[in-house]
Amino acid sequence: MYLALIEKTRAQRTCDHLRARPMKTQGKPVAISRPGNGVPRRRLARSAADFLPADCSLPALRKAARSCQGCELFRRATQVVFGEGPAPAALMVVGEVPGDREDQMGQPFVGPAGRLLDEALAAAGVNRRQVYITNAVKHFSWEPRGKRRLHSKPKLREIAACRPWLEAEIRVVQPRTIVCLGATAAQSLLGRDFRISRRRGESVASDWAPRVIATWHPSALLRAPEERDRQRMKEEFFEDIVSAVRNGMFAG
Repeated sequence: MYLALIEKTRAQRTCDHLRARPMKTQGKPVAISRPGNGVPRRRLARSAADFLPADCSLPALRKAARSCQGCELFRRATQVVFGEGPAPAALMVVGEVPGDREDQMGQPFVGPAGRLLDEALAAAGVNRRQVYITNAVKHFSWEPRGKRRLHSKPKLREIAACRPWLEAEIRVVQPRTIVCLGATAAQSLLGRDFRISRRRGESVASDWAPRVIATWHPSALLRAPEERDRQRMKEEFFEDIVSAVRNGMFAG
């Protein structure tokens, strides 16, 4: 009971801390222009921080996220897609944004990219129930293409607005290793100058976890036009996931 009380208090402080911080984009408060005065005024922009619950446990966060209107993406998404998995968890996987299938089902990584992630985890000797899996952005970002909804890269404003959810998840899950899938996830946690093409698989010192690495997003493997590139990227992706599991879950 005492340990449970400590965890609840820690979760409370986590949400209080995140709610109290101003949202920033590229290190500066977001500029909001007001009609009629012609001069932008600096004030806090709305973000997910406005929707954080008093209790920052995963169930409370997941429930609160359903009402999030911290950016414009909620207007066209079917539903929020929050993270899934145990807490605490030694390994946390962070993707970019839900896809069409995830948006329909309300779960992360359940489409073709998710099946590839499951294969890589299985090759490392674990299954997804042992790993916390989430996205940097919780609502589907898409553009119409005929009757189809095609993924579109979320804007910096949307990534920044959604960041409090990701920060809260990290603080609750307390991973030893975070794997960032794709540039959006990597740059969200490691800075805008991070390039997967140059630093893929590299262990990066971070305040988020003892070990943070970035690798290809599995959807990038599926979209690569050349078979040779697809095979190379798949091998590198599997190598990085196996390394993350061994160092994050089984390290002493």
